[in-house]
Amino acid sequence: MTLTQLATSPPATGPDRSVNDPPSPSESFARAQLRRVFRSWPVRMALGALVGLVLIAIFASWLGTSDPTELSPGARLKGVSAAHWLGTDSLGRDVYSRAIFGSRVSLVVGLGAATISIAIGLLIGVISGYSRSADAIIMRFMDGVMAIPGILLAIALVSLVGANLLTVLIAICIPDIPRVVRLARAVVLSVRSEPYVEAATTLGTRFHVMIWRHIVPSTVAPLIVQGTFIFASAILAESVLSFLGAGIPPETPSWGNIMADGRVYFQLQPGLILFPGLLVSMTVLSINLLGDAMRDGLDPRLSGRL
Repeated sequence: MTLTQLATSPPATGPDRSVNDPPSPSESFARAQLRRVFRSWPVRMALGALVGLVLIAIFASWLGTSDPTELSPGARLKGVSAAHWLGTDSLGRDVYSRAIFGSRVSLVVGLGAATISIAIGLLIGVISGYSRSADAIIMRFMDGVMAIPGILLAIALVSLVGANLLTVLIAICIPDIPRVVRLARAVVLSVRSEPYVEAATTLGTRFHVMIWRHIVPSTVAPLIVQGTFIFASAILAESVLSFLGAGIPPETPSWGNIMADGRVYFQLQPGLILFPGLLVSMTVLSINLLGDAMRDGLDPRLSGRL
């Protein structure tokens, strides 16, 4: 095969393939692996649970029994009843409605953190892996960012800017970006030595064409798996920050601040922590199971490894 043929033959997953072209053997194998993995009942149950939580967040206005911010001091710390399906908190707010509406905040934080971290991390990682002159500067800066504890960063941002959803999202994204950068950089460094990339470089292919056509498609599979991990860890991070008082303001329902409000009254009303804690656990477990399934399907060599 000549250099011209190598340079003009993108990988099977490249964006320039026609939709009418038959799938390559590697693409067909990946699809078969994904179908096989998603046949297992644990993965199907995790997918069903995650879809259910997304639907709950979308239709929270219709599923809630009352306004989640409505105060009712006369009904404070009530148990499970027909009027309050999961009881009430110390201010008389309905725990069920707050948990339903809290799913919106948790899912938005998780999806936003995963999307922002992967977008920024992919851009920086591709530049770092492709440009040797910029690699040393970028990676030393990433090492410095990784040295900052996420909780301390969140507390500092809350002190300077104030507690809100954007502050929490930024505080969660900053520690995750260097991890995505490292992953993207490692993939780019391995792809740079491939024959079709070397041939395209020899023929003088433009930088943006080289990146978009030959390098970015190779990062899709590992970044999808990394995105599921960030999604789950962001939900946990938001819950921890809200529990510590450095996250979402108490007037905005989220699973973390519901548990934070209920920790003082745990002996009187265990459900104040139990119910939102179960939602957090179920969501994180479902996302992790889906991430493992996608990892096994997209890269069978990693199947069965921790």
